[in-house]
Amino acid sequence: MTKYNYYTKEGLQRIKDEVDHLIKVERPNISKQIAEARDKGDLSENAEYSAAKDAQGMLELKISKLQELVQNARIFDKSKLDTSKVLLLSMVKIKNLKNNAQMQYMLVPEQEADLKSGKISVNSPIARGLLGKEVGEVVEIKVPAGIIPFEILEITR
Repeated sequence: MTKYNYYTKEGLQRIKDEVDHLIKVERPNISKQIAEARDKGDLSENAEYSAAKDAQGMLELKISKLQELVQNARIFDKSKLDTSKVLLLSMVKIKNLKNNAQMQYMLVPEQEADLKSGKISVNSPIARGLLGKEVGEVVEIKVPAGIIPFEILEITR
């Protein structure tokens, strides 16, 4: 059974760009390294050749895995998602009821998580605690620091 991976349009494009870079830039570089190492003589005792072949194998494996991700990718259409509940791709403003700090996060697929830009993985403890909840609800979420109550202030797309 095929496992689908869900991405935003931008997230999928980043993966496609990486595959393109690996194929058009990295693959020729490694081929060149192999050719240079081959020119240095006996391949059975040539460490440079072995290292280049190993690097080639790792690169091809990475390309293959990324191409499989792209092949099984599905893009979310944000315009068709419900804004009354917290779902994947929701922008959620929450308030920590212990210290009254307000935070805003976007719940994204795991591969697109970037805390610096306010994007948290849908698999993170906070996101899992918020999924399916509505504005005004108070949820207690278990995080490494303990159990923290959060109030959902706003849900947008």
